Amino acid sequence: MKKKVGFVCFGEVNTPIERLRMKHDEALGILNGLGYEVLDGGLVIDDEKYETADAAVAKLVGYDMAAMVVCVAGWIPTHAVIRVTDHYRHIPMLLWGLCGWMEKGRLITTAEQAGTTALRPAFEALDYNFKYIYNIVGEPYPTDKIDAFISAACARKALRDARVGTMGYRDMLLYGTQFEGQSMRAKIGVEVEPYEMLEMVQALDTLDPAAVADGVKFVKENWVFEKPCDDKIIESGVKYALAIGKKIEARGWEAITLIDVDGMKKLCGFPPAMVFMLLEHYYNVLTVPENDVMGAVTQLIMKYISGQIVPYLEYYEFFKDSMLIGVPDFVPKAATMGDVTVLPAAFGLLNTSLLNVSKVKTGYVTCARLIYMHGKYRMHVYTGEAKSPLPWNEFGWDDPAPQLPSLQVYPDSCTVEAFAQNVSCQHVIVAYGDYSEAIRDFCRMMDIDLVM
Repeated sequence: MKKKVGFVCFGEVNTPIERLRMKHDEALGILNGLGYEVLDGGLVIDDEKYETADAAVAKLVGYDMAAMVVCVAGWIPTHAVIRVTDHYRHIPMLLWGLCGWMEKGRLITTAEQAGTTALRPAFEALDYNFKYIYNIVGEPYPTDKIDAFISAACARKALRDARVGTMGYRDMLLYGTQFEGQSMRAKIGVEVEPYEMLEMVQALDTLDPAAVADGVKFVKENWVFEKPCDDKIIESGVKYALAIGKKIEARGWEAITLIDVDGMKKLCGFPPAMVFMLLEHYYNVLTVPENDVMGAVTQLIMKYISGQIVPYLEYYEFFKDSMLIGVPDFVPKAATMGDVTVLPAAFGLLNTSLLNVSKVKTGYVTCARLIYMHGKYRMHVYTGEAKSPLPWNEFGWDDPAPQLPSLQVYPDSCTVEAFAQNVSCQHVIVAYGDYSEAIRDFCRMMDIDLVM
């Protein structure tokens, strides 16, 4: 996803133009160094006829930016800035004040924060969607804050074109996986498209046998089997994945959820773990089971912010200082530590299960979940250290029971008790790294209640 940013730098007409240009160039270089696609609107001063302001607007016309960086290189009367920014009030803005420098033991300033402190309340009064940041003399540029905001703005923009596919609806009659369609489209931007199991079954007869054979070959050559597996099971998984893939390609879905217990298992007799794994491999889509549409939308948000294929995990046990989270079926390759490892196993009445028993990557994580409650969207977020879990297994598997893909997360942004009083679903989405500031920015610009 390209991060497209508009940039305009401002300074007062009486400040030496060479200094303003120098500061403009340095700030623009910082943005380019972060890898953004930046369209430079140029340097704007408070000239009487607004010639530089109008020239900046003309340069940016038609540019499909996710955010605008309003860079203040020195004192600037507010009206000259508003002349430009009000054309883009529908776009998130980063109000960025540069700073002075030391010369011969003396601080030299162009009064940047005189400009930003005049602008900040004006932006708020005008209902701009903005964030205010500033440089500090002698300190590094606030690149983490810049990148968090730009990533959040790009996620906001990408969601308006995103589509999620759901085969079936409300697996196991669950409550927290449902969604409200009109508010989802209006507020978040995502279009959710239903898909019937019958379409998958009908597509099975249209598959290319060579593609099926290639899929079976891929599985056998790239996955580690802990014990032998019947080729018919592998072939069935490949066929289901390719059949669903026809719809993914036709509709351009970036995420998909399937009816699991009440659908694939009950009606097809086939647990969809390997189907999810293959959907990620073939189509690079985000996957979550059980018609968890809200989980899929959370995945999209976290993917756009982090750039990762983000897994879903499920809560199993709480401890005084940690939570055990894992999956009863699959984990994407992107979150796997080492080889993709699978095990033919029986669970309950199902004896055609190909279970993913891969180890999950450890490290610092951001865990998030979007929900809709009382007519408002809410995002529950926490950060912590994810470690390999204690030995455990879920009751019901044949002996020797497998250890499912899982992590033990030690939260540092909250206590386990505080987490428990705000937890929003049995499913949670996990990204590696600390994205709390970007999520905070995202929730602010989307008017989503943030719970941390």
